Amino acid sequence: MLIDFNKIKEICISKMNDGVGDINAKMYNDDNYRIIFTKIPVGSSIGKHTQTSGDDINYIISGIGKAVCDGVEEVLIPESCHICFKGSEHSIINTGSEDLVILTIVVKK
Repeated sequence: MLIDFNKIKEICISKMNDGVGDINAKMYNDDNYRIIFTKIPVGSSIGKHTQTSGDDINYIISGIGKAVCDGVEEVLIPESCHICFKGSEHSIINTGSEDLVILTIVVKK
């Protein structure tokens, strides 16, 4: 199976999960997975939320940020991977000087 994100329409989501600013995302969604190519602009964030649909795997492509998962802060840098397991609570914040670009895979359980 090939997913071509060049053919998926980018959407803008304002204040995602009560976060700050806008994020831009291209989403693929089926019964088993959600795969999301996300750009979080400087100063923007995805607000704190509980992961309800499955494990959330976030691979950092570029930029610098932080995740707070169950109260523990993690630094996000290129080629790092933040995982928030189903039932955990997390947020992602762009703390850098360029877009924080993430490929997220949610394994639905």
